[in-house]
Amino acid sequence: MAILGSLLKKSIQLRKKIAGGKASPAMLQAHELEKLLTKAQDTSIGKDKKFADILNAGDEDYRILYQEFQKQVPVYDYNRLYNAYWHRTRSGEKDVCWPGQVKYFALSSGTSEASSKYIPVTNDMLKAIRRTSVRQILSLAHYDNLPSELFTKKVLMLGGSTMLNNTGIYYEGDLSGITASQLPLWFQSFYKPGPKIAKERNWEQKLNEITRQAKDWDVGVIVGVPAWLQILLEKIIAHYGVKTIHDVWPNLSIFCHGGVAFEPYKKGFEKLLARPLVYMETYLASEGFIAYQALPDRKSMRLVLDNGIFMEFVPFNDTNFGPDGQLVEHPQTCMIDGVEEGKEYALLLTTCAGAYRYLIGDVIRIVSKEESEIVITGRTKHFLSLCGEHLSVDNMNKAINLVAEELNIDIPEFTVAGIPHGSLFAHHWIIGTNGPADAAQVRERLDARLKELNDDYATERLHALKEVQVDVVPASFFYRFLKMKGKEGGQNKFPRVIKGQQYQELTAFLEQENR
Repeated sequence: MAILGSLLKKSIQLRKKIAGGKASPAMLQAHELEKLLTKAQDTSIGKDKKFADILNAGDEDYRILYQEFQKQVPVYDYNRLYNAYWHRTRSGEKDVCWPGQVKYFALSSGTSEASSKYIPVTNDMLKAIRRTSVRQILSLAHYDNLPSELFTKKVLMLGGSTMLNNTGIYYEGDLSGITASQLPLWFQSFYKPGPKIAKERNWEQKLNEITRQAKDWDVGVIVGVPAWLQILLEKIIAHYGVKTIHDVWPNLSIFCHGGVAFEPYKKGFEKLLARPLVYMETYLASEGFIAYQALPDRKSMRLVLDNGIFMEFVPFNDTNFGPDGQLVEHPQTCMIDGVEEGKEYALLLTTCAGAYRYLIGDVIRIVSKEESEIVITGRTKHFLSLCGEHLSVDNMNKAINLVAEELNIDIPEFTVAGIPHGSLFAHHWIIGTNGPADAAQVRERLDARLKELNDDYATERLHALKEVQVDVVPASFFYRFLKMKGKEGGQNKFPRVIKGQQYQELTAFLEQENR
């Protein structure tokens, strides 16, 4: 293991020294689209949508290639693509959307929704995820203050069970469980919690066993969703009767996180540390590894433009999306060279797992066009615009963080719903805190900060948005609800905006807890 750590360190140092010209983002993406269409041209969708004709038409100009691709291939959401093609791959049919048979499906509901989506995960996609993971490791070349011995320490990856469900045709489970079950041999000596614990399907038992063995591991890097890792670290600290996690893992230096915005968790998380960690954000969705934080001291991530994913950008505005976040039939789309800095876009992905012009559901903002740097600002359906307030998840996160700072409280979880108020409208916030908080104070500050952050919200508070309701609950309330729904642990996170049946179930659970 020391030899592997030394080799890894040398690779990172070499990466730091390498300099040279790079192809433009547009050319990288055009080449990726060409490769994807070429490999899939003999599949069912490739024949239906005439991939060979698209390739012939765009042989000498990537702009024509993209235009033909737009003409021949419609935009898909999950239901449309599943009903047209993906359901056939689940039955074991080969060469439907990608050459060969799909052996893995990632189960993803995105949030706490009841029904799972079956996202195909091909061998080519697993290889692409591993390649991008290595790139992120090599990006440590830009981090100057990391201890040299870090590269011999353990990496704790807290995710779903690697004991995948075998249907007889394919294996299904969390993407984190699928990828952990396919770790390369060279990495297995670094990996914790190890294969035995990783197979555990009972989340509470998994956390208990990790806690029991934690003192025997020299962990330098932790990887996972912030909420569940915070719960684990609190559990370890309490079990050993120590003040911070560094009393158990003195070499812990890096936290690689993703899935949700980290800022709401940061204040509570840092109480568990004796010294600061390096935070590295990743954008690893069930559909692929889309971006990662490539440079220190930045809150943005760099898109991965040359590794199995072609991206299109849909301006996130009223022209392309309806009031409930539904994409219109023929949206405006562009490649990476057509985006504008500071503007928000929904992502369409074409991938080596057989997705084509697929609406992933995330909304991103372009921070740097030159460096292809983005931040995630929300979901296409996770925003509120009952009466024109156009309240985004980004607005919500910023307002919640400001309220937490002003009142000196910790707010790691929250959700909000739009509800009727007489003949007009109201927002109902359920806010999870670690420690006591006055609901009236939180309501007053939250309403004020949202007015400052969003002019449309301020206007509608004078007109159609007549009330703001706030319930303050312990943060653990949200995790108990997820457990009740069978969504505890792994990659599961709570949605920032809830509607319909989800809202009814959550408020019923709230009433039950308050009895």
